[in-house]
Amino acid sequence: MADFLKLKKSNCKNCYKCIRHCPVKSIRFSGNQAHIVGNECILCGRCFVVCPQNAKEITDATETVKVLLAGDDPVYVSLAPSFIANYDDVGIEEMRRALKLLGFADVEETAIGATIVKREYERMLHEDKRDIVISSCCHSINLMIQKYFPGALQYLANVQSPMLAHCADIKRRHPGAKTVFIGPCLAKKDEADYYKGITDAVMTYDELTRWLEAEHITLEHRVDKTEASRARLFPTTGGILKTMACDEPGYSYIALDGIENCMTALRDIEAGKVHNCFIEMSACVGSCIGGPVMEKNHHEPVGDYIRINRYAGKEDFDVAQPAASSLHKSIVYIEKEAKYPSETEICSILRQMGKFKPSDELNCGSCGYDSCRAKAVAIYQGKADVSMCLPFLKDRAESFSDNVLNNTLNGIVVVNDKLEVQQINRAAIKMMNLRAAADVLGEPVVRILDPIAFLQVQNTGRSINDQLTFLAEYNRYVEQTIVNDSENHLLICFLRDVTEEQMQREKREQLNRKTIETADNVVEKQMRIVQEIASLLGETAAETKIALTKLKESIGNE
Repeated sequence: MADFLKLKKSNCKNCYKCIRHCPVKSIRFSGNQAHIVGNECILCGRCFVVCPQNAKEITDATETVKVLLAGDDPVYVSLAPSFIANYDDVGIEEMRRALKLLGFADVEETAIGATIVKREYERMLHEDKRDIVISSCCHSINLMIQKYFPGALQYLANVQSPMLAHCADIKRRHPGAKTVFIGPCLAKKDEADYYKGITDAVMTYDELTRWLEAEHITLEHRVDKTEASRARLFPTTGGILKTMACDEPGYSYIALDGIENCMTALRDIEAGKVHNCFIEMSACVGSCIGGPVMEKNHHEPVGDYIRINRYAGKEDFDVAQPAASSLHKSIVYIEKEAKYPSETEICSILRQMGKFKPSDELNCGSCGYDSCRAKAVAIYQGKADVSMCLPFLKDRAESFSDNVLNNTLNGIVVVNDKLEVQQINRAAIKMMNLRAAADVLGEPVVRILDPIAFLQVQNTGRSINDQLTFLAEYNRYVEQTIVNDSENHLLICFLRDVTEEQMQREKREQLNRKTIETADNVVEKQMRIVQEIASLLGETAAETKIALTKLKESIGNE
């Protein structure tokens, strides 16, 4: 299968939305990027439609068509009948005028080929007397049956699609001509590539619109209706049946749209529950007017159907019916490369995902797969990774967080903007002599801590760092840090128990005070002794002076 649907890796944000919407899970993830598994893809285009980052892109055929136009052969357009809905009441004559300005030789409606196809369906039911006939107009449905429902392959009509039938008819009428199909379907690019030599290129409405705008060609709202145009109903749900006689005795005629509905019917067919019926199957809800490349911002299910229904006539196109043999196409089983794991291998992978018993298999679908077992199969096939499980990641993150919180020596208390306790770790529980976290979770923080510091941080937006606080109720000293997590509207309080350090500090301070007091006493005592000695020395000196003076005077008198 050619790579018609590609991924712009730079835009893929690992959101898993594409795998959630992929009906056959043909997307693998590697390096946090989505990759389309071509061998399994049915080109329904759902991933292209739902991708929120526009990471999926369809191969543009505009330059290929321009090369065809530059050649010597005339190039004819087969225009899908949904054009009247995509371009809001622009009729075939106006489309012909605009497309001829781009260089095309002529434009015809693919509905002409639809008329040829529906006649062949009627012939098959009448002459071949088949038990079940599944319409083969939708290439995505064809691919799905070829890849996923081989038991129903025998019932798929081996008849060309309207695109192929019409392009082949154009080439019969205009030998040497080249054909270009323009429509709302991504899968038609693959169909044209597989059945080579009939449709030379396929463009989407998006591609055509961009080309017209680049050439400054404006489409006028001009409708030209003709009664010989009943096959214009083909792009609506039940549109094939509305063009058929549906009168074969003993047959039921059923129209199904949406891949899930078609898959359910195919399971019933493989189980032998369905018989004697013609089933019209369309991959897109609403059929082709709900196609993935109806321009993205245009899809209007009710309005589009009304436009198609109003434009369609009551009679068939006047077209020559070719031989039945010329309308047949080969439809074979397409084997997928992915292998299926054994039950033991599935269980082993489930254990890696943290699923040890059936009750652990939540089947939440957040990874994009319908069940944990389907996810395990995808992991085995290399399409998914264990980490693509939200509960697994949540449990692992919580386990890591709990390990960090509960094994740190610091107390941690988390409160919301209402100052209600949201989380408290084991160290904080021990500091505050609590029985369990449940005793305070959801309660006002004032029950365990002074809220003033929390209010200060909440009001100012500035953190408090290493503030020494005495928790009198718990007889503990802590260094308190409060951080404002404004993004999550939380206040996070870290408490480092410094009671022992503070007690040691106080002991040292007390010892220092005693040492200073002792030194002061010693100094004071020494000073007193010195003063006493000085005093005694002073009295002795005075008495000596007096005695000597008297002696001196006595000697002098003699």
